[in-house]
Amino acid sequence: MRDPYDRYQRAFLTMVSGLALGFLATAAAIDNGYGFGALRVGPWVAWPQTGGLDIDPYARAALARRGEAPLGRDEGLTFVASVDSQGGALRGRCEYRLSEPIPAARFWTIGLASPSGRPLANPSERYVFTSDEVLRREGGAFELAVARQARAGNWLSPGDADAFVIVLRLYEPPLDMPSRIASSGFPSIVRLGCA
Repeated sequence: MRDPYDRYQRAFLTMVSGLALGFLATAAAIDNGYGFGALRVGPWVAWPQTGGLDIDPYARAALARRGEAPLGRDEGLTFVASVDSQGGALRGRCEYRLSEPIPAARFWTIGLASPSGRPLANPSERYVFTSDEVLRREGGAFELAVARQARAGNWLSPGDADAFVIVLRLYEPPLDMPSRIASSGFPSIVRLGCA
């Protein structure tokens, strides 16, 4: 004869296991981006829904956990690259070259951050370049060097960070941008070498 409490114990263990699995799945979802609806363009990733009314619960939880206030859908889009154009993780001991083009937008910024989104301490104390201050060659093209040691021209340093991300913010891009996006319209991230 079976113990009647055995049935309750199994039901209780099943409930606890389900809750634990649900919490772990939610934590993994909000630690790896901003929920669903990622827009991927080469190494660049954006979550356009985070600035709109149709934001999903996972993106809302990720924003609350990080304490971020996203750009509104009409204000702009933030693209983040954690890998180079070949798919290799961005490392502080390596040197990279970013080169045009930048998608159409009224204004843009490009900078480095920690994988959690915080600014990186660096010897130059420069954290971003803007579309107004970046040095350009004749014809308007530009290149940006990412390296620990100083470089001539546009240079950003990851400081002593082992890993970093590159953040590209586009302010007031065309409203139909997510539907007509192409990787050829985004900067390439080329690894030049590692120390």
